[in-house]
Amino acid sequence: MALLLGVSGCAATDELAAQYRSGSNKGYISGDGRVVEIPAEDRGNPVVFEGVIETGEKVSSDDYRGQVLVVNFWYAACGPCRVEAPYLEEVYQEFAENGADFLGVNTYDQAATALAFADTYGITYPSVIDARNGQVKLAFAKVTAVLATPTTLVVDQEGRVAARISGQLDGSSTLRAIVRDVIKESS
Repeated sequence: MALLLGVSGCAATDELAAQYRSGSNKGYISGDGRVVEIPAEDRGNPVVFEGVIETGEKVSSDDYRGQVLVVNFWYAACGPCRVEAPYLEEVYQEFAENGADFLGVNTYDQAATALAFADTYGITYPSVIDARNGQVKLAFAKVTAVLATPTTLVVDQEGRVAARISGQLDGSSTLRAIVRDVIKESS
C-alpha cells in the first residue's frame, strides 16, 4: 500500500505531465505518434555518432554495432517524455539481455537534470547530454526527421534507422513489436 501511495503521489504532483494530458500544448513540440518503418533494402547509411552520457562516459555508434539500438530524444520538462518514460523502460528491461540496447539523447538539459529525471522515472539506460552542440541529434537528422520531442528511433544491427515514432509512445506494444521485428531480421 505504501508503494501505491508513493507512486500515485509522484504522479499527482507532476504538473508538466498534467499540462500535457490536459491538452494545453505548453512548452514542447510533439509529434502525432506516427510510426514509419523502413524496409531493410530502403535504409540509408549507418548513423555515426559520439557523445558523452550523463555520468561523463563517452559513447559512440561503434559501441552498439551488431545489436538493435533504440534511441529516444527527450528532455526533462517535456510532458510527453514523462508520460512515455515507463513504456521505454519496460521495453528496455524486456530486451536488454535479448538483442537490443537503449540510449536516450537529452536535447536540452545538463547531466544533473537528466540524472534526476532518470531517478524520478526509474530509467536505467544512459542518455547522451546533447544540449551544448546537438551533434548526436544532427547525426540522426542527416538520415531521418527528428523534428518532434519526443522522437524514438529503432536502429538495426548495422546502425541504420529501421523505424521512427514521432511523438509520445501510447504504450509499450508498438515499440516492443518493432524491436522484436528488427531483432528477427538478423536471424
